[in-house]
Amino acid sequence: MSELINNREVRRNVLKELISELHDGKSVDDVKAKFQETFGDVSATEISDVEQALIQDGMPVSEVQRLCDVHASVFKGSIARIHAPRDTSEIPGHPVWVLRAENRGLERLVQSSLLPDLARWSDAGDPTALPALIRDLGQLAKVDLHYSKKENVLFPLLEKHDITAPPKVMWGVDDEIRALLKDARRAVDDEPVGIVRTRVELAVDRIREMVFKEENILLPMLQEKLTEAEWRGVARSFAEIGYCLVDRVPAWAEPATEDAAPGQAGDASATGTKRPPSFGSLVMPTGSLHPREIVAMLNALPFDVTFVDKDDTVKYFSAGKERIFARTPEVIGRKVVNCHPPASVHVVQQIVDDFRSGKKDHEDFWIRMGPKFVYIRYFAVRSESGEFLGTLEVTQDIGPIAKLEGEKRLRDQAVEPLPV
Repeated sequence: MSELINNREVRRNVLKELISELHDGKSVDDVKAKFQETFGDVSATEISDVEQALIQDGMPVSEVQRLCDVHASVFKGSIARIHAPRDTSEIPGHPVWVLRAENRGLERLVQSSLLPDLARWSDAGDPTALPALIRDLGQLAKVDLHYSKKENVLFPLLEKHDITAPPKVMWGVDDEIRALLKDARRAVDDEPVGIVRTRVELAVDRIREMVFKEENILLPMLQEKLTEAEWRGVARSFAEIGYCLVDRVPAWAEPATEDAAPGQAGDASATGTKRPPSFGSLVMPTGSLHPREIVAMLNALPFDVTFVDKDDTVKYFSAGKERIFARTPEVIGRKVVNCHPPASVHVVQQIVDDFRSGKKDHEDFWIRMGPKFVYIRYFAVRSESGEFLGTLEVTQDIGPIAKLEGEKRLRDQAVEPLPV
């Protein structure tokens, strides 16, 4: 047994050394040669351990992210031979099946439509291909739904299983792909044909690389770690976020378990959250409300509310009909810094630190998201004695509000008397 443990440790250290050599400037070919001499295969879990060890040793997430494509290429031959302990990808409707189906949709879109339309426009000079190319890029941008399911549903579960480095690295690359797609779309309107082609092909290459990483690193890791109960929650959250380039997702015949009996008190709702227990009203300084009324009232607000406690842990989010950002039950209990892309983590941490120290009481941001004008507000929540209790995030599409003009008074809605 000790020999097996030692071998694992040696393999882990050598893998870590190979990535560090890439970081220090060695060529990919040099590292590939050394890797092939040392290893016959390597598991997705070992890749995860390597990334985690590098970050724990002080290497910035951005550096591991920069190496992500390189070491995926280095390890490709070995990772491709891994077989998950349970091949859930063959079960129609299972979340793994969904993710693979979406990847096949992305591949079909790229191969059958996007690249041929790009060639007709850029090489053959066919002007009728331009509208098709624009439509293809709009369809490809739906990959955001695919990545959102990873970031808001799957990554929180990996974190609960103490796997934190791979999600951070992959989220950073997802954001790079989003930015590349936006650049490609802008280039169609503003740049010469050659630049458009370069930017489109770069975005396509990065998407293809991400498909490989998901199916050969992320999904085997998830299949190894997640329980059946967690997969059931994932399926509900996937349905709430929506699907990418998949016309119809069949219902997953979930395995029957004692903890998921239909109609059972406290069973999951459409959003995956548990129904509140029935008990008396909550008495507050300015009135009293039943828990059912509190839930309905918060969900009726025309903006999203999220509360993060004093320990920087997400404790609550409202479940209104139209959300600005995806929120799923898996986010409950997640550290707030893990709920944001790596590039903005330091900003979030600074806001919370300023609230905790008393330096600030609120912070506001506003951004354009397609047709939406999103107003994001953070508030320090304190007790009457000034004790820091947590952070409240309020998010709203203020586009319709910004367009208001003149006045509309209650009295303007008064019913006019009938003429005599």
